[in-house]
Amino acid sequence: MTDALEMDALWEGFHRAVNMTSQELAAWLRVRDADESTEPLPEHAGTPTGQHVLEILQKRRTDLTDDDVRVMYDVVDTVAEQSGVENEPEAEETRRRHLLMTIGHDPLRS
Repeated sequence: MTDALEMDALWEGFHRAVNMTSQELAAWLRVRDADESTEPLPEHAGTPTGQHVLEILQKRRTDLTDDDVRVMYDVVDTVAEQSGVENEPEAEETRRRHLLMTIGHDPLRS
């Protein structure tokens, strides 16, 4: 596990990167997985990482597992990497935004 200072920085970085509320993320995961004929059960909607982010958002820092910490690092790194991407054609930008939203980050928010 990480030390207290590193955990504080990760906790802050994760909550800065994940700028959607748990309700917004859950709704996005359901909408993204819905199609014309079916819609998954809410607890099964979205990617495994998106579901894990949703679980982390509902936890206290003291309840985090090593797996939670790994996912938090992955999310912070992904958002940081994608934030440096230059604007590309609109379709690509929409795809990138939707990808980031599956892990709780809406790049259109400040």
